[in-house]
Amino acid sequence: MEWVYLLAAGLFEIGFALGLKESAGLSRPLPSLIMLVCLATSLWLLAMAMRTLPLGTAYAVWTGIGTAGAVLAGMIMAREGFDPARLACVGLILAGVAGLKLLER
Repeated sequence: MEWVYLLAAGLFEIGFALGLKESAGLSRPLPSLIMLVCLATSLWLLAMAMRTLPLGTAYAVWTGIGTAGAVLAGMIMAREGFDPARLACVGLILAGVAGLKLLER
């Protein structure tokens, strides 16, 4: 169950990043509220996952999901453009996350 919590925490981390971008420096109330809800939910789910997962693994997977997801969301939603080198870097992040999962004790 801890991996489900961690995956959900990573997805809410992506929502946090998107909301932060859309909030325009926290000047738009609705995106700012969505951002805060996503942040609080993400941190709560991360804390639930860390009850049993090792700190380093949980934190690295959480940030990896958030980072890769934010980059992909930026490419798609913010039209930042698809670049093969950027996609390769996202692949490396995801490979690292998968490696940590496989090596978890």
